[in-house]
Amino acid sequence: MTHYATSKFTELAKERNATIKYIFETHFHADFVSGHLDLATATKAPIVYGPDTVAGFDFHKAADGEVFQIGKISITALHTPGHTLESTCYLLKDEAGADHAVFTGDTLFVGDVGRPDLFSGNLQKEDLAEMLFDSLQNKIKTLADNVIVYPAHGPGSACGKNLGPNTHSTIGEEKSTNYALKAEDKAAFVEELTSGLAAPPQYFPINAKINKEGYDALNNVMEKANVALSIPDFKKKVKEGAVIPDTRHANTFTEGFVPGSISIGLEGRFAEWSGSLLPFDEPMVLVTEAGKEEETIIRLARVGLDKVEGFLAGGFEAWQAAGERIDMIITVDPDELAMDIPHDNNLVVVDVRKPAEYADGHLKAAINLTLSDMTDPGNLADFEDTHNLYVHCAGGYRSVIACSLMKREGIHNLRNVAGGYGKLKETKGIETVQEKNVLN
Repeated sequence: MTHYATSKFTELAKERNATIKYIFETHFHADFVSGHLDLATATKAPIVYGPDTVAGFDFHKAADGEVFQIGKISITALHTPGHTLESTCYLLKDEAGADHAVFTGDTLFVGDVGRPDLFSGNLQKEDLAEMLFDSLQNKIKTLADNVIVYPAHGPGSACGKNLGPNTHSTIGEEKSTNYALKAEDKAAFVEELTSGLAAPPQYFPINAKINKEGYDALNNVMEKANVALSIPDFKKKVKEGAVIPDTRHANTFTEGFVPGSISIGLEGRFAEWSGSLLPFDEPMVLVTEAGKEEETIIRLARVGLDKVEGFLAGGFEAWQAAGERIDMIITVDPDELAMDIPHDNNLVVVDVRKPAEYADGHLKAAINLTLSDMTDPGNLADFEDTHNLYVHCAGGYRSVIACSLMKREGIHNLRNVAGGYGKLKETKGIETVQEKNVLN
């Protein structure tokens, strides 16, 4: 549940002539600001968390097995610690009192389970993994095979290692296909669950803390952020230290942008990269496509970035029309890189994908400097003015972000490789290798 969805819930309830009676939270989410406080304010419904929950706001702490009656159906809280200490699933019983569906949060996904290393207090991931094994054995596997499973996330979430492609399943399907429910030995389960975990996005602990302690209401955030700034006012805030996220499409950004801007286009994994790359404690002013200002503010607030102080009135077009200084990123096709590699001794290929992607296949001479590592200027210090830098990712979105971060640090002799590694590996004259020795 997110800020953006709050009004959707109230609209849906109104359409169905229904009342929102409870707000059930499975755990403190780490990948977005939940929106539970906004929805509680709008509906007066109590927020329900499971046992072992400690929070900085009023909520109902459900006992394990507590039943919540909703008309002729009911919801039973099943405490399932493991992903986090307070993790709780909610079992829906139909009008006849039969188990119908279970809302599993991050305890059980389709094909996977929640990682035990995100927000665990003083416990080690192995301790949480043992708890999760017990929760799965004693609370989840005991449910009937026909019970529908509704997890909190689908494919692509960093809250698990390898989520399946579907957004729902059944207990029976998961028993037969999910390694976590097939496991019988606790030690083997813990080993499998805790090994090979990629580092979570840097903003996850921040979001979990926000969800636990509370956050500023979206109406207040919007009031401060949804302000059109003239060019002089925009420049004044930048001079005072405001960061400039530019949320236009990556391809549009490369053609011209306000110097110092950070490209994070709305079309990509906007929440993940905004939360990972933008500061939570510094002011921001936005450059957006016309009509996308409010959406940008909301989507930033979803990951706890609520320090926006306005947006550039008229967008980049107004900035350019006023004759203000602009910057650009040169984009080249893979063929150009292939032609330059044998002849340019100063050429450096910078692969900004994640280490696992790099290890699965990369250009022979490429260095791996992940996008997340670029937030530390020290990691960019080894680049020389004489270097001719070619920057790529998997498809082109992240490489534009990387180029903007590099230009922000004064590195301008660079080119963005269109199509990324997906095109490079198909290009004649490009030599690729597979290895496990990641350079950065």
